[in-house]
Amino acid sequence: MEDPLDCALDLLRRLPPSKMQHNLSKLVQISPDLSEDLLSSVDHQLSSLTCELTGKPFLICDYNRDGESPWSGEFQPKTDGVKPSPALAQLEQAANDAFDTYRELYFGGGLSSVYLWDLDEGFAGAILIQKSTISIDIENTEGTNTGSWDSIHVVQVTPAKKSAVYKITSTVILQLITPPTADAPEIDLGGSLTRQAEMEYPLDNPMSHVHNMGRLVEDMEIKMRSSIQEIYFGKTKDILNDLRSLTDLKTVRNQASLHAQMIGRLQERNKN
Repeated sequence: MEDPLDCALDLLRRLPPSKMQHNLSKLVQISPDLSEDLLSSVDHQLSSLTCELTGKPFLICDYNRDGESPWSGEFQPKTDGVKPSPALAQLEQAANDAFDTYRELYFGGGLSSVYLWDLDEGFAGAILIQKSTISIDIENTEGTNTGSWDSIHVVQVTPAKKSAVYKITSTVILQLITPPTADAPEIDLGGSLTRQAEMEYPLDNPMSHVHNMGRLVEDMEIKMRSSIQEIYFGKTKDILNDLRSLTDLKTVRNQASLHAQMIGRLQERNKN
């Protein structure tokens, strides 16, 4: 008999990412006993709140269920949630400032939030980045093109004498929607990608953690963006070229024939 949790996760992977929260809530209603495992296992698009004290927006997710504002350190609504130790709170503040700059450099907008919590050995954290965009299609007066990027980086840090080991699990959720027109239906392209890595970096002082985590997140996002471009857009381009080529088929076939002849000659030369 198959595990109900595996079946639920397998079902969610096959449903549209844009409706993940809706489908997740329905599954929780159907199987309340799976609610905790599902909520902790499924990543979905981030949402935001506005800090009541500073007026600055911040991101919330399962790693910030108490609604802690990274800008004021207070909970919204006010609760007795667990706060990081004073030293880690100072590091959290520095990380939020650093990733706010990182977000502006790489995304040119959006939101970012960093949350850290103490462990028995070292600490862990969640680094959240969200960017949404809306572009107006002049030829299509019925709607606009929308896109969103949500990245969730969960880092576990284990300090040593003069270094620290960083284990990271990164998830990127991409959503692209083109509204329907009189000649074509709506295009809803979306999905998620998760990668893990482990690195050890030198540690000069406690604030070196900010630089090391930034370096790790930067490398992961660059690699994941390249993978997304290849998986989604590269495959879409191949399918589109199979459906309708930009050049006439005679030219394409001639190019393919020349390519095959060149490979054949090279293989014969290597044999000789």
